[in-house]
Amino acid sequence: MQSIPDPRSFPLREGGSAPHYPQWHAWAALSLAAATGQEREAADGQLRGAMVDALRARQIAGIEATLNAAVSAAVYRHLWRALIAAWRDSAARADTQVIAHGFAFPVVVVAAAGTAIELPGILRDAPQIVELLQQHGSLAGNRNFGIANVLAGTDALGLDAIPRWLVWRGVLDSVAALHDVPPSPIVIAAGREGAHLRFLIGTALAAPHAALFDEWTVGVWGIPLAQSLSRQLAAEGVQLLALPGAPTDPLSALHQGRLAHREVALQLFASSAIRKLRAEFGEPIAVISAHRIDSGGELRLSLSSPFGERDAEGFRCPLHPFDRVEDVLTMIVELLHACRVMDVRVLTHVHPDRDLRTGLTLLFRADAIGAAESVADH
Repeated sequence: MQSIPDPRSFPLREGGSAPHYPQWHAWAALSLAAATGQEREAADGQLRGAMVDALRARQIAGIEATLNAAVSAAVYRHLWRALIAAWRDSAARADTQVIAHGFAFPVVVVAAAGTAIELPGILRDAPQIVELLQQHGSLAGNRNFGIANVLAGTDALGLDAIPRWLVWRGVLDSVAALHDVPPSPIVIAAGREGAHLRFLIGTALAAPHAALFDEWTVGVWGIPLAQSLSRQLAAEGVQLLALPGAPTDPLSALHQGRLAHREVALQLFASSAIRKLRAEFGEPIAVISAHRIDSGGELRLSLSSPFGERDAEGFRCPLHPFDRVEDVLTMIVELLHACRVMDVRVLTHVHPDRDLRTGLTLLFRADAIGAAESVADH
């Protein structure tokens, strides 16, 4: 497997106020460079403890500023992992026997329609979903939970939403806590199959340290939940499939959901583009390139044939701050090989977002790569 450069530029935010917790970066760097497990655990313990205090004090802006000021992807990933651990630790208080654990199922909705349509994202029968999840032992067998009667968007789980999740911890009535979760409508373009990331949000009553979300894979509840969500979101003239992931805390759900959505979207693009190119011109050639954009970076996949001068297909694969670029490259290449595309070329330089001549999104055809480009064959 060839490598590809990281097009992102850290820190993610230039200028602005300094991070509120510069010591966090030092602890993260100390943990990453630790020569012994004892040194790593000590640094991680200090970092996690400071994050717990910040969460309990609702100092969300400081947490976000510190993440955005990370000097590398490795430091950002470490801070993000520590934040997820701190979120769980912050639930425990000496005077609390039961809390409401907030959770979310990431759901990738694959949908297509002959005409443009907007689905409201409202579930017709949320209690039926609760019942089937209880029957199949999700949430480690917990039966004291409820869910919102909508599918929410990513803005319901980001750092900006954490204050609401902290409030929910003290509300021991799921119906009261979740009544104001806004739905995120699903906008389906005419004649185009698309993937849409949404979340099924709920709270479960349990002891502060209860291990409700230790399963990272979809259990026996997966198929019944997928079928129920698909039925409840159905509309005339719409082909729809809901693909739920495992329930977990809000920060982990956001992370896992973004990864699943990117992979499903890439699969939809690749299957359609490869089928089209093969039917018209024969075997396609793939080119993967790295691009720097204002909000970070992305990898782009271009599929084309030398026999179709005007026929090429392109996909923009976003790089999230916690991504390892080599992992994303591996995902793309393995999918192409699974689709029997064996001519895969990786450009080994970082490229701009747009073509300087045309102003259009920059994508590369295999037969248009200049001699100066370094290209690796897979």
